[in-house]
Amino acid sequence: MIKFYGYKKCNTCVKAEKFLQDSGVVYEFIDITQKPPSADELAVIVESAGITLNKLFNTSGIQYRELKIREKLPALTKQEILDLLASNGRLIKRPLIVVDEKNATVGFKEDQLRKIWKC
Repeated sequence: MIKFYGYKKCNTCVKAEKFLQDSGVVYEFIDITQKPPSADELAVIVESAGITLNKLFNTSGIQYRELKIREKLPALTKQEILDLLASNGRLIKRPLIVVDEKNATVGFKEDQLRKIWKC
């Protein structure tokens, strides 16, 4: 089952969800602000999405700016970053779409979803 970590008030998540629904993709919606992925799950997502750890941050988010994450990042270890993200779903770039250890996407790019999810 595909896990869709999103936020109902996020326009990007709404677009991605509509795209998946229109494509007939069945998924489980998980509110990322209420139940963010664990640090271990985030580590797997980074690996399977083929991105760097810093690309998991929602850099345009209010909490990212308020908590001055950009200034703190250089001093944090990989585990500290994963723990920080796992503790606050609003810091995570949305949506996260996960099938397994080999298939995950971060954010919404229609062409990327078509390729990976075969929509």
